[in-house]
Amino acid sequence: MRIAVLALQGAFIEHIQLLQSMGVEAFEVRQLADWQQPHDGLILPGGESTVQMRLLRSLGLLEPIRQAISGGLPVFGTCAGMILLSRGYLDTMQAQVLRNAYGRQLGSFHTVGKVEGIGNDIPMTFIRAPYFDSLLSSDCQPLATIDGHVVAAQQGHQLATAFHPELDNDARMHQYFLQIVLSHCSQDSSPAS
Repeated sequence: MRIAVLALQGAFIEHIQLLQSMGVEAFEVRQLADWQQPHDGLILPGGESTVQMRLLRSLGLLEPIRQAISGGLPVFGTCAGMILLSRGYLDTMQAQVLRNAYGRQLGSFHTVGKVEGIGNDIPMTFIRAPYFDSLLSSDCQPLATIDGHVVAAQQGHQLATAFHPELDNDARMHQYFLQIVLSHCSQDSSPAS
């Protein structure tokens, strides 16, 4: 298994370090040549969604990444990565996001919560975090809520969190994503009927 991590800006190195600690090969995507390497999944990290979108466009990565996700490539978006997956950005996830929903840096906080299909007491670090304003399709399922707001959701092979699981010493969110990747890989390798 080989996971591409968008490395244009933001908290990408923490994702790579966590994946490597789990024995998973991960590499940085900074330009189109990086993206063209073999990969089984993609992580879109936290950071500045507006900056990341501008760089995706200018580097010629926007359409190839959008097409890959639309074609079924497993993707995990955290914080800004969640925004990138939503309506008005990559438009691959049928959801609208409220950016900076918890305010500026001073509105950042840490809590624990339940994530459906993963478990209880999942650490959640929110930094100028968004939340899902609305899920626009029954295919887009809420996985976690904090104070009545959806902060994690899944739509098929797309997983998104408003929080930063890469910043906490708990690999369960990444393990869940890797299960999505494994499921996708096994479907791709199954013989045609």
